[in-house]
Amino acid sequence: MRCLLVQPDYYTRYPPLGLLKLSSYYKSQAHATELVRGCVVPSWKPDRIHVTSLFSWAWRPVWRAVRYFKALYPDAELWLGGIYASLLPDHARLSGADNVWVGLFPEAEDLMPDYDLVPEWDGSIIFASRGCIRQCGFCAVPKLEGKPNRLKHGVRDLIYPKHTKVIFFDNNILGNVNWRAVFDELIELGLKVDFNQGLDARLMTDEVAEKISKIKMPVVRLAYDSIGIGPYVEKAIKHLTDYGMRKRDIIIYTLYNYADDPEDFFHRVRDILNWGATSYPMRYEPLCSLEKSRYVAPKWDCQRLERVMDARRVIGYAGSFPPYKALVEKLNRANSFDEAFNLRPKMKKVSKLQRGSLMEMARQDRVVGSRKKYYFPAGRRYLDWREVLRPQALIAK
Repeated sequence: MRCLLVQPDYYTRYPPLGLLKLSSYYKSQAHATELVRGCVVPSWKPDRIHVTSLFSWAWRPVWRAVRYFKALYPDAELWLGGIYASLLPDHARLSGADNVWVGLFPEAEDLMPDYDLVPEWDGSIIFASRGCIRQCGFCAVPKLEGKPNRLKHGVRDLIYPKHTKVIFFDNNILGNVNWRAVFDELIELGLKVDFNQGLDARLMTDEVAEKISKIKMPVVRLAYDSIGIGPYVEKAIKHLTDYGMRKRDIIIYTLYNYADDPEDFFHRVRDILNWGATSYPMRYEPLCSLEKSRYVAPKWDCQRLERVMDARRVIGYAGSFPPYKALVEKLNRANSFDEAFNLRPKMKKVSKLQRGSLMEMARQDRVVGSRKKYYFPAGRRYLDWREVLRPQALIAK
């Protein structure tokens, strides 16, 4: 049997782990597999098609892929799985898929992913455990995976020999009773490690921090989801820095637009920067949302949500708020969210003459057409605003 594995054309930094595991499963059954991304023509006609999915708001590329491949190969059996399909199976069935798979595929879960399908990728993606000891209302894990399960004592057999990095997708690896064995194995292997989903600050101890200090971990990720866990986060940062971790290399996921309000968010960001760590704001989206960045929590409003987004671009770096001295001082001077994140002064009333000038500028801007998306001082184009600030960028070529 020939199996086509399809990753829809939505944004993601990672290869489709579930499809790579399915490929290993099918190849163990002497079947052939091919992986494609988006709506393209594969190298051969498939007998079965598997389409994966990611977040619920990225359903449109999934539907396009399902309909494209179903039209191209009407006789092939098409299965749709992944996070969106598991969270919203009824909606997923409307895509035109023959079958919708909900949850994990147990037979493939513990197999080495078929990384030969993505030879350019350098990083073994691993779950040393599934599920979580917490029951956070903003998280899909309790619904999709439940309580901790599939707890592994080691991960050596899941690391691809050609890879130099290991990326853990565990939702709470410190909730795995076997975490010590896993960490000791990572120390022995000497590969770079990223606990991508973060570590539970409430479970951070001197023992954990000591083992982390022996692992090649450029960045440690924690979460500060509510003001009540602040003391745990501060203590976790101290544990890590006592064992040599640079404060700025501690990334704190900072949830907002959930049960909090703007003032709560402001205080948490200020706490993080005063502790010397880096805040990475994470906007809450309902688990079954079909549109991204449309949900506004009861204690928030559109204007303040936009201020956070603007601040991440203007005074932050790569979407985060590092503990830059000027930024820390700005937040410490502020008495409220509005003071801290008010980036634009109110515009003065525009006269008729000024309005006419602005209209003419807008008309000329339309003539420029596609160049509007570029910064182009002195007649040159720049995709990155930072280029504009460099002295050489102001020199006409």
